[in-house]
Amino acid sequence: MPNTASAKKRLRQDAKKRLRNTVVKTRIKTEIKKALSGGEATPAFGAIDRAAAKGVIHKNAAARRKSRLAKKLAAA
Repeated sequence: MPNTASAKKRLRQDAKKRLRNTVVKTRIKTEIKKALSGGEATPAFGAIDRAAAKGVIHKNAAARRKSRLAKKLAAA
């Protein structure tokens, strides 16, 4: 358990961020699955861009995911 006030605060902040990150990452995966199963691709690209803007995923990771998604959609 944390001993200092700052460590306790950090624990609370981490819990909030973990929850937010989980929601955003799950949203990305859901939108990608929808796009690959014949849905529209725009929401998937938007979800990836929003996650990168919020700092949930790195901008290079976002670019990589978008590139791979575009390749899969073009092949389909």
